[in-house]
Amino acid sequence: MEELEAMTGVVENIIYSSPDGAFSVFRFKPEGQHSTVTVTVQTTAPLQGQQLELKGQWIEHPRFGSQFKALHMVISAPTSPQGIERFLASGVIEGVGKAMAARIVAVFGGQTLEIIEKQPHRLREVRGIGAKTAEKIHASYQEKAELRQVMLWLEEHEVSGIYAGRIYEKYGSFAVEVMEQNPYRLVREVDGIGFLVADNIAKGMGMDTCGRFRVSAALDFQLQKIALYGHCCIPDGQLVSDVEKGIGVPRDIVWEVMKQDLAEGLLAQESVGEDVLVYPDYLYRAERETAQRLLQIQREAMPVSARGRGKLVAKWERSTGITLAEQQRQAVEAVLEHGLFVLTGGPGTGKTTVIRAMLDILEQQGLEILLGAPTGRAAKRLSEATHRGACTVHRMLEAGGNPEEGGSGFGRNQDEPLEADVIILDEVSMMDIVLMKHFLAAVPDGAHLILVGDVDQLPAVGPGSVLQDIIRSGVVPKICLTEVFRQSDDSTIVLNAHAINAGRLPQCSREKGSDFIFIEQNNADWAEQQIVALCKTYLPKMGYEPMYDVQVLSPMHRNACGVERLNQLLQNAMNPLQEDMPEVVNGSRSFRLGDKVMQNKNNYDKGVFNGDIGYIVDLEPGRMLVHFGEELEAEYESSEFNQLQLAYCMTVHKSQGSEYPVVVLPLVSAHYIMLQRNLLYTAVTRAKKLVILIGSKAALNTAVENDRTRKRYTLLAERLGHRL
Repeated sequence: MEELEAMTGVVENIIYSSPDGAFSVFRFKPEGQHSTVTVTVQTTAPLQGQQLELKGQWIEHPRFGSQFKALHMVISAPTSPQGIERFLASGVIEGVGKAMAARIVAVFGGQTLEIIEKQPHRLREVRGIGAKTAEKIHASYQEKAELRQVMLWLEEHEVSGIYAGRIYEKYGSFAVEVMEQNPYRLVREVDGIGFLVADNIAKGMGMDTCGRFRVSAALDFQLQKIALYGHCCIPDGQLVSDVEKGIGVPRDIVWEVMKQDLAEGLLAQESVGEDVLVYPDYLYRAERETAQRLLQIQREAMPVSARGRGKLVAKWERSTGITLAEQQRQAVEAVLEHGLFVLTGGPGTGKTTVIRAMLDILEQQGLEILLGAPTGRAAKRLSEATHRGACTVHRMLEAGGNPEEGGSGFGRNQDEPLEADVIILDEVSMMDIVLMKHFLAAVPDGAHLILVGDVDQLPAVGPGSVLQDIIRSGVVPKICLTEVFRQSDDSTIVLNAHAINAGRLPQCSREKGSDFIFIEQNNADWAEQQIVALCKTYLPKMGYEPMYDVQVLSPMHRNACGVERLNQLLQNAMNPLQEDMPEVVNGSRSFRLGDKVMQNKNNYDKGVFNGDIGYIVDLEPGRMLVHFGEELEAEYESSEFNQLQLAYCMTVHKSQGSEYPVVVLPLVSAHYIMLQRNLLYTAVTRAKKLVILIGSKAALNTAVENDRTRKRYTLLAERLGHRL
């Protein structure tokens, strides 16, 4: 690791400080130097005039030049009258401006800060300061002093003070007391602080490495990790082994702590035969409540038509001139009979036709129907296909605040249910267990629920395999459409999608006019250049607008032909920086006016959710306006820029629920670990008019042949089938 450089000096002024305390930039004057340097640090900003000891590295920013990236920061109170006056005049102490700062220092000199802290009543000796102002100055300084105390405490225990802002925001004046009693609380309670940071604090305090606090936090941390891989639970023996290996604690101690946490309800467990699976408590509750509510919906919804279902379908066929295939007819009749129903099928199998028939017949019965999907793009597709309004699950549930972070959650729930007789939910394969729990809680008693999706696509990004488990349970009526209808337009995209799903290589061409092209390229760097050339030159010549019609997908974030690298290349090619063009830099990312961007986390206050695509329509330092379509524009402040990422390229996972005229997908050896059949199938089925694959034949063969999808530990199917 590169050796850290140390600097001591004074803060001249603050350039930028994010409201959430996660990042700041300031000008710093090192001791013995006349010039200042720019310092960046991932924590709340220090105060103007404060004396700092910094440790870090010099970096070269592509736009702002040389900067000192501080990894450790120790704050000392200013001691000279000049430094104290600069500190007070910075505006960080409530009730003190430049003129008053000068008057206070003129009276108390180098003892000013001690007077403010210990004898605040003496501030009334200064002209213009009364009792209320003196108390206000004292209280404001105490708050800053407490934050400094947290920073110093962390540094004393060999942990960077950059975490102090977040810790102080959570615990206030009790921050040091909390850390001294149990620093592992930070893992569960402070956003952005993981097990390793808390463990470093505990080690600095000399805490027992085999103590319960440490082992319990490690168990919780490991369960957080497995949720990131889509699991709801994990076998108890595997959990113990992972923790034993991860923190070096004897196996019997880990077992004992896990049993204590289970007994106290911090963790949950379920037995299946001889196996015992352990859950984080929130996923256990989500899975159990999802199963209970699905079975309740199935029991309580009465048939729409007790008899004559076949006649209703036949009447619809005569009125529309559409003749349904046998599977399609069975699906429409089943919806009239069952309160809970699942419809699945791949591209071209007529799911949309079935949904239209369901809607028409159900509306003729006088039923109120809601249409929804997990993402905005999927909801828009459903709306266009059915010529009816559809919305996202989050908007349907009237999301407000953040239920993931203790906010007010959803306006629609068991106490304020949705107003509908029938709800049709599309792209259910994208739904994770937590969102499904919230959705089902808002389904009104007696309502019918129709779940639609494609089980061969990639599973949800979040934990659980909801659609697959519902089908696997065997207790929910379902129809899987298998007959392919969309062949009249000579499209090979649909046929190739089904070929891939069956384990056969797609029929590719390089001929002009083909809708499924494979460009063989074994060199990943050259593949990147060809993707840029396609988007900038060749596809526009074919009549496609790259910003709106073309979506580049990638199996991975990093490495050659990964999302991060391709986004940089495509941004520079399709929206190059020009003179007087607005641009802001946020960490390693730069945003420009006109950029195509994607929201990467749910923002319930803005009504913008993970995966939503927009375009930057206004940009200035510290502010960005993004147009997301459907008359939705969201304004972002600097501290919120990290919620956005460029979207010229995105992962295949993020593309679920969307369709694009053109999909471009690299398949190179660097992506080997992610190459699997359902990923390729999902990518190909996103395209409506043209698929272009660029890469090696070996990588294409690997993707088609690899159908070993990663097993997810969930027990939803077993709960639905009463098999626990």
